[in-house]
Amino acid sequence: MRIICDAPGQTCNRLWTYLASVAQCIAERKKMVILFYDWTIEDFPHLLNCPFIYFPLWHKWYLERGNGWNNYKGLTWKITHNSTWDKVFNTLGCTKGWSTRTDVRYLKQTKKELQHIFRPKSEITNKAGQLIHRIKENADIVVGVHIRRGDYATWNNGRFYYSLDDYHRFMLHIKELYHSQKVAFFISSNEEFPLDIFPGCDCHRFTNEPSGAILDLYTLSVCDYIIGPFSSYSRWASFIGEVPLCFLEKKDQKFTKDSFSIISDYFHFENGKEISDW
Repeated sequence: MRIICDAPGQTCNRLWTYLASVAQCIAERKKMVILFYDWTIEDFPHLLNCPFIYFPLWHKWYLERGNGWNNYKGLTWKITHNSTWDKVFNTLGCTKGWSTRTDVRYLKQTKKELQHIFRPKSEITNKAGQLIHRIKENADIVVGVHIRRGDYATWNNGRFYYSLDDYHRFMLHIKELYHSQKVAFFISSNEEFPLDIFPGCDCHRFTNEPSGAILDLYTLSVCDYIIGPFSSYSRWASFIGEVPLCFLEKKDQKFTKDSFSIISDYFHFENGKEISDW
């Protein structure tokens, strides 16, 4: 039995943390334990209720009482950033899932099962499907645009921080690339801004929706293409939805159809291009 004992970063970091172990347990018919689940876990009912995955600290009655969720998140942080607990987990033979991202042995053969296990709840998938269906009534291609700013102003010295004007320029370049087809854009961002700041681009997004991050994530995974800065978020959408992705690496970036490829694992595209661990 494998026990995952770490909880790195935000939601998609956690999903990548679980992935290799889930794939191995599917292939080898083993069981596993996830100690510190992400707060979005109820958005993934197939994961939460998977018969070979156990969440021993999952107690809904406690988490939803008073300050339960905040207490749990505080406890998670303290335990997963503590050298004494690291020694305990090491003694017990636990696994830090973040270190398993290079384990790609079972990803390809278990892909269909992984897509089922990590499929969000029907409320989310239905909303995403309905939006994409409406967009495609007037478009041939839907390009998902992951706009992440905020912490990217300082992360990696701001290397992948782009202004909204930059994103507008990227979208116009995509329209030029597919000039013979009608292109629309799905905007995924935790930042509020009016869509009319992107003139000449047919843009759509969700606003004020519960499960917003997971709804956006799943919607990206059912677009035709994805663009965005280096992120485990768009990387996950490409992998799980098998959608060609192009990372935005510089402000004057140009696109060709070969710029896009599906993520095959955390560090590789299907076209063989390697991805640095920024």
